[in-house]
Amino acid sequence: MHFGKNVIFAEILKQMIKKITLLGMFSITAMSMAQQKFSIIPSVGYAWRVAKTPSNISGDTRNYIKGLKSGMNFDVSAYYNVKGNIHLGLKYSNYSASSDGRITVRDNNGQTVSGYVNTKDNINFFGPAFMYSNFNDEFKHKFYYDVALGAITYTTKTGSVKGTGSNLGLEANFAYQYAVLDNFFIGPKIGLTAGTLSKMTINGRSFKLEDDQKEGLTRLSLSAAATFRF
Repeated sequence: MHFGKNVIFAEILKQMIKKITLLGMFSITAMSMAQQKFSIIPSVGYAWRVAKTPSNISGDTRNYIKGLKSGMNFDVSAYYNVKGNIHLGLKYSNYSASSDGRITVRDNNGQTVSGYVNTKDNINFFGPAFMYSNFNDEFKHKFYYDVALGAITYTTKTGSVKGTGSNLGLEANFAYQYAVLDNFFIGPKIGLTAGTLSKMTINGRSFKLEDDQKEGLTRLSLSAAATFRF
């Protein structure tokens, strides 16, 4: 009798352990799936502004402008996996460049004025974004592209002169990444940020920019991007 009870108890215990194990495995799987809903994607690299440089300027001024047309590019995105390969989220990007040199301009009286200047430029973008990726696939090779539409702002400072402006902007990126871990990918990314300013505020005064004076903010970028999923 005692032997029979022991066998029954052992069988019950075995079934309970099996159920607990299955429940634990299910919980771990569920947590793992939950950990893959969010993606944080920072990237850092270099960018080149594509606006055309005026032709009727001196060599010194041309070199000065050239220094402002390339600089550091940083961006970070946060996405939520809505369904399958579709992600929705937010994107922020920043471009910064500086240049110094001697420039020559004409004043209001038509006189030619030359001087040494230092300028720092910043272009910021922020807005909602859409991403399509194969992050949920089992392949080690990952791809994604994203598109964002939002506000693009420009700040330029030369000595005591500060100019600002903003408008509607667009950002698009395409990236290849390799899955180092299940929740960590890394690889190269190419991007395009587009925007144009038709008016600016300089030291508190607003100016409308004519067609040949509009500030082109469009740039191409090449970066290294990392994806953290959780």
